[in-house]
Amino acid sequence: MALTLPVRRREKARRTRTGIALTTPTALLFVLPAAALFAVLILYPMLAALSYSFFDWQGTKQGGFAGVANYVTLLTKEPYASELWNAFGHNLLLFAGALVFQNSLGLGIATLLHRRGRTKRFFQTIFALPYLVSPMVIGYLWSLMLSPLFGPINAILRGVGLEALALPWLGDPNLAIWVIVLVSAWQWIGFPILLYGAALGGIPEEIEEAAALDGATASKRFRYITLPMLTPTIGIITVLTFIGSMESMAIPFALAGSNGAPAGSTDVMMLLFYRTAFESGNPNSIGVSSALATVLFIFIMVISVVITSTMRRAERKLF
Repeated sequence: MALTLPVRRREKARRTRTGIALTTPTALLFVLPAAALFAVLILYPMLAALSYSFFDWQGTKQGGFAGVANYVTLLTKEPYASELWNAFGHNLLLFAGALVFQNSLGLGIATLLHRRGRTKRFFQTIFALPYLVSPMVIGYLWSLMLSPLFGPINAILRGVGLEALALPWLGDPNLAIWVIVLVSAWQWIGFPILLYGAALGGIPEEIEEAAALDGATASKRFRYITLPMLTPTIGIITVLTFIGSMESMAIPFALAGSNGAPAGSTDVMMLLFYRTAFESGNPNSIGVSSALATVLFIFIMVISVVITSTMRRAERKLF
């Protein structure tokens, strides 16, 4: 009897797996709508942009095969060449600023909120509210608050005697890009707080309690226990932050316009794509803008794969 029970269980498991296999066509019916939306809204535009980048265009009329001529134009001819590297550098700055201000501060706030009882959900909601608002709305609100004429921020600084700090925040080329970095970090900080909070909740309390009994201080427990166990979450947040920073457009557009004012100091890749596609006046704007979109996609994909692989190797070494 004792020997036949495992056999019966294995037979039951086999029949269960067979039953699941038989329902695969039914399962595909549930996947089909999402797959269709992905194909129509994402896959087809990507492939279309790739194909458009290899042709010459006269307005919306497709001309002959151009090979890599559009890529050569993008990388070597003005104004595209200088604007491309200028915008690319600003995107990298947005990513670095997000890692420093948004993700690092988000981890710190999530750690502080982790042990707070009843007020934890309240503060998580407060920090997540800007994340739920449209970036265009956030950008326009901050442009009003930072206005040198009637903005409340400069008015408050003058009111408390700090007139020297009442600056033209969006009019100074040396300040404008940092304003965009900080506004972007302010809006998106709720996202890492929520993810880090969920990851901290998944760490068994027994591990930290055992380390505390062994004499480990709070800082050592965070460094040697909490932080390593957050490696998968750090990797996910880093990749998503990189993608979001490289695709940033709404906040720079709302704060500085499509030209990346002042003097291109706030220009980013997506603004350059918008100008190339719709404002350049170049008859071949579709070809050049498609080449730009393809280059940006390849760069984002390659770097995202590199970051993911690096974090996975680090995770395997730790665990």
